[in-house]
Amino acid sequence: MVHESVFRTQDLPAADRFEAWVQRMGRTHAPMQLSSDRAADYDGSQRAILLGDVTVWPATFDPLVFRRTPKLIRASDPEVYHLSLLLKGEGAASWGSSRQAVYTMNDFHISSSSRAFEIHTGADPVTIVGLEIPRAQVPLPGRHADQVMGRRIAATDGIGALLAQFLRGLAADTSVYRPSDGPRLATVVADLVSAAFAHALDADLSLPPESHNRTLVLRVKAFVRHHLADPELTPATIAAAHHISRSHLYRLFQAEGLTVASYIRDQRLEHARRELLDPARSATPIHAVAARWGFPRAAEFTRAFRTAYGIPPSELRAREHPAPGLPGDAPPTDRGRLANDTPPDFGASW
Repeated sequence: MVHESVFRTQDLPAADRFEAWVQRMGRTHAPMQLSSDRAADYDGSQRAILLGDVTVWPATFDPLVFRRTPKLIRASDPEVYHLSLLLKGEGAASWGSSRQAVYTMNDFHISSSSRAFEIHTGADPVTIVGLEIPRAQVPLPGRHADQVMGRRIAATDGIGALLAQFLRGLAADTSVYRPSDGPRLATVVADLVSAAFAHALDADLSLPPESHNRTLVLRVKAFVRHHLADPELTPATIAAAHHISRSHLYRLFQAEGLTVASYIRDQRLEHARRELLDPARSATPIHAVAARWGFPRAAEFTRAFRTAYGIPPSELRAREHPAPGLPGDAPPTDRGRLANDTPPDFGASW
């Protein structure tokens, strides 16, 4: 079979997982700045299938923000195109302020190691089949091939479907190929990528306004998840960070049936819930968990948590990690008093 390697963050201690994933991504594509709201215990897995100078890498990983900066490009540029066939999840990419794209299942995302970019995946883990191919193996003038960045190439029909079918088949079973087949398979990949690029350049695939809005929503959500512990995280600060008005921000979330305040609250509660269920954090006082995720007042956290999950945080932890006298657990009389506190108005000041 062709040469293949496997990497899983779960094989490493939790504290080492994200940094190892950063290094793995840097070797697979090019050095990048990566960030994630799940960096404390990152879950990612990748297979790297080597076809000579071409690499195909099926992967599943937690939410992530990729940044390839001009400084990193000057320091190291392998001069490759990257294509991601998105099998599960969603993502958005931008190349400066002039070009943006949003991707959903069965879309190809395309970037170049020679151009600065920023990519945000959605709130859930994504599954992709990634492809790294040297720019020199795509026989199109560089200035023309670069115009494909930001274009949408669907994997459901035409040449995009042929390329997707080939990548899916290769990822599903490499046992039928000999090592000597690698360069031959790389030639097939180069031909399909070149054909897909040429086809995209022949079509007018300009993005409608709703696609730009969806891209912005993904970026805003990633920003929120990254700043959940900040007590100053409000619609005003979020809007300012993205150079839009608060009314524009509200409309973006209304289009998804959400409010900004409810999204922030739900994300904070979910991260707190995960920490309460983590055996490694079982000794952390509940009020400290609440404060870490933006709830400085214990009574507000208890009421919001009970409303969201139907159970107070102390009871959830006791069920999952039964041990008497856990630090931070209020005695029954205090829990009853907290449950009767007036519910907080999370949107009153917004």
